[in-house]
Amino acid sequence: MLRTLNSPLRAAVGRIHLQYPARHTIPLLPTRSLFNLFKKAPSKPEFTPILSQDNLFHPFSESPFPAIVARGEAIKSLAPCPVCVSHHDHIHDHTRAQPQAIAFECPDCGWPTHCTKEHWHTDKDHAKYCSRLREVNEDEHDLRSGRRLREFELPGPQDTEAAISFSNWDMLWYTRNFPSMDTERSRRHASKLLTYPITIGSVIHQYSALTLGNQRLTPEGSRSLAALRLTLHGPTGTPETEEASIDKPQMRIFVLGARAESSLPPHVWEQLTLLFPAALFHLYFIGPQVSLPKPPAAVSSDSTSAGSHSAGTSSGPQASASASAPPAKSDEEKPVYLPNVYEPPTPAPISRHKRTRSSIERYGIPSYTVPYTPQLTITGMQCSYHEVHAQFQETFDPYTDLFFMFSPGFGFPSPTSMSDVTGEPLLQIESPTEWGPVLPLLLATKCPIFVTGFSPTDVERDIKSMSHAPGVAGEFDWVITPGENAFGSEKWEVADFDPRVMVKTNWGIWGIRGKRRDVRERSVFGQ
Repeated sequence: MLRTLNSPLRAAVGRIHLQYPARHTIPLLPTRSLFNLFKKAPSKPEFTPILSQDNLFHPFSESPFPAIVARGEAIKSLAPCPVCVSHHDHIHDHTRAQPQAIAFECPDCGWPTHCTKEHWHTDKDHAKYCSRLREVNEDEHDLRSGRRLREFELPGPQDTEAAISFSNWDMLWYTRNFPSMDTERSRRHASKLLTYPITIGSVIHQYSALTLGNQRLTPEGSRSLAALRLTLHGPTGTPETEEASIDKPQMRIFVLGARAESSLPPHVWEQLTLLFPAALFHLYFIGPQVSLPKPPAAVSSDSTSAGSHSAGTSSGPQASASASAPPAKSDEEKPVYLPNVYEPPTPAPISRHKRTRSSIERYGIPSYTVPYTPQLTITGMQCSYHEVHAQFQETFDPYTDLFFMFSPGFGFPSPTSMSDVTGEPLLQIESPTEWGPVLPLLLATKCPIFVTGFSPTDVERDIKSMSHAPGVAGEFDWVITPGENAFGSEKWEVADFDPRVMVKTNWGIWGIRGKRRDVRERSVFGQ
């Protein structure tokens, strides 16, 4: 039987040998046993994780990851001991001593929490948030454990015959064919990664859970979203495909005060466009803390160090340009961890995509543009919005444009502006260097403005600040009433200046639009 199977093959190989000289002979093909014919090829061994799933808990000072150790040191230098603070509250101001810095790590959660073990025993309130801190501790170690993060393996285009549900995370993941979220930890990781694009999509999609029926959408908001959805979706009954977007204008989404959202990889933002197959998007990240791409010199330096030095010397203008460029900073010069004090730090430079091009000639400020896919273009500008508003002022259209602000902090005190009357810090919504000149410009466009907050208190604080802000109070209509965001992050974010302060990114959402004052004809009696 084996002879019968192999004889035609050997005859064919023999004929090949006759057609070529000896030095070009083709070796005989290896034969396979009949029993190995259908045997699966051996699979490549998977990478062994640094930490197993039952070994994720580590005190910060004993963590195997330098970034977590550095974060623990930052907390010890910034956070006061809660017991010391409570004791000093009963001392007169002129005799009050400074509370001692944190030095003791809780053995249950692994975070630096108190100045001494005695104060840790004394603090009865620590048990209220200790379990949350342990959860965050294990989440941070899991992200760095080296395991395959299947929750970050994002799905491709949506089936045109399947509808997407925006009821909650579980229904979205199921209807969008995400990998199964088998653990609460996977849910937290995935929700934090996707909260920005999915929050935008869940508001403007025609199947949004924010409706007139649950009183989250107002009548004025229904008209505003109807205009946007006319551009986002095709006519009723027609399939939503990429071909349907050929004759449509781009949907422009301006993300103002962008920070962490500007550092997300483009393929994460592509998940927004996959919710709308028949639409074109242009995302604008605008803010002083927008993350810009690495300079070309740094990219070439990184690729050279990681690639082959044995390829020989290069020639031409590119080689001379790279030779004259300043050397990239080494990893030792970069801080291992930037503490999150009252204002989040600027994200690190993002990876440079092969289609990235500079836009400084067009906008006059540090900026870039990436035409990532035919459906998605991303532009980042590192400046305040009022510096570039004039370039867009005459082009705004409520059918194609909207604004998003993720946790802008309207109601927080300004770190730079003081009141001339009281001498106290102005609120950021009134500050001329922050949101003061921006919101009146946005309201004048009549385009919808959506705002998120990281807690119920944050949402309430921002809304109250608008009630007396010049150029804002009385100048807007509600689009979405304040309430919880179904697609906020499920992961707790802990403040470095006080581990007792914990919030969730994009917990709540609300929306407004510039007030419309329709002109009506009024007849005069007798005329």
